[in-house]
Amino acid sequence: MGVNPIPLHRDALARRGKRLEYFTIAWNTAEALVAIFAGILAGSISLLGFGVDSFIEVASGGTLLWRMSSDADEIKREQREIIALRVVGACFLILAIYVGFEAVDDLVLKQPPKPSAPGIVLAIAAVFVMPLLSRAKRRVSAELKSAAMAADAAQTRFCAYLSFVLLAGLTLNAAFGFWWADPMAALIMVPLLAKEGINSLQGKICC
Repeated sequence: MGVNPIPLHRDALARRGKRLEYFTIAWNTAEALVAIFAGILAGSISLLGFGVDSFIEVASGGTLLWRMSSDADEIKREQREIIALRVVGACFLILAIYVGFEAVDDLVLKQPPKPSAPGIVLAIAAVFVMPLLSRAKRRVSAELKSAAMAADAAQTRFCAYLSFVLLAGLTLNAAFGFWWADPMAALIMVPLLAKEGINSLQGKICC
């Protein structure tokens, strides 16, 4: 038996979801390269963590593109939903471990980062872009009833939180020389990352 044709409305939503993921991949690839390069130059763990998170967003976006390509097939759709959720969850947990280890290491060794103007500009841009992208993904996920897209929207929303935390840490360091603000900002990210990762693995996604 052939696959039932996908409803036109759902087909349009799936195409919109793909466009959002293409944008996610392009934006986060550029974001990751800038953040990691600036983080290395400044010795900033929060910037490096933000860059790694951006690469994780790229992986998540690729997974969601793969998920959306099967939206016309209900069986494949359900199977890929589960796999996509697990991929996103695992990415969150890997990032939490990495950021936590590097932040504690910097605090113990008292390694002060240098001020980073590119990092501050990047954080400001992300503060504006990420909430809009997350909102658009949530709308698509709600209409498609896609837990995987909802998880990806949550990850994008978390990227917005990271942007605020990153901006605060970089600004305090640049303006007042509070070197500890950078690794402390990174440590604040860890429990949030871990919570989102566990929720994704368990399928407990807040839309």
